Amino acid sequence: MKIHTALILCAGFGKRLNPITINTPKPLLIIKNLTLLDHCINLIVKLNIKKVLINSFYLKEQINEFVRNHNYNIEIKVIEDGENILDTGGGILNLIDKSDDDNFLIFNPDTIWNNNYANEINHMINLYFNQNLKNILLLVKKDLSFDKSLPGDFDLENNLINQNDKKYIYTGCQILNKSIFENKKITNFSITKIWSDLIKQKRLIGFESKLKFYHATNLDIFKKLKDL
Repeated sequence: MKIHTALILCAGFGKRLNPITINTPKPLLIIKNLTLLDHCINLIVKLNIKKVLINSFYLKEQINEFVRNHNYNIEIKVIEDGENILDTGGGILNLIDKSDDDNFLIFNPDTIWNNNYANEINHMINLYFNQNLKNILLLVKKDLSFDKSLPGDFDLENNLINQNDKKYIYTGCQILNKSIFENKKITNFSITKIWSDLIKQKRLIGFESKLKFYHATNLDIFKKLKDL
């Protein structure tokens, strides 16, 4: 079993990085001579995934133009959220509604992704299919975060996610099966609502990353990342 389609969430306003995101969408900000979106797509190519769906809303014309003008030798399609932004849950549901696949690898592009993640993500994919999971998140311990002010999101015990001590940060990468959206409509809602339900059912699984975590949290951190 393998993942055939990756999703990249590019609809957000990027307000924490104002003023540089007033005229440029966050995924098109540049770190190490590449946009954040470039870093993400390059990792997807490394993972040998051949199809990418990107959602857009804020400054969507720039996202569309960027994709049109770049060739990664894979199929990339930009799908707009519509008249109103859909948040993470609604945005993901809108994308998978346009696909015939059942399982999806999903990225937030504000993490500085690189090809070193390929090995961990491949192991995560294997775990997902071998254990017939419905949702698995790539997590990292807070002490591996470049941004020391980032709060934790979850705790992890025997690969099972809970919200006790919150020693782990969500990296912005997950795999999910479309069945977790059963009875959900394409409206504005956060994926965290799905996660909360799965945590209560003891069905949300985590995979621990051992890599240093770089995330464009805000303008100050972004400037420091550019100086690395």
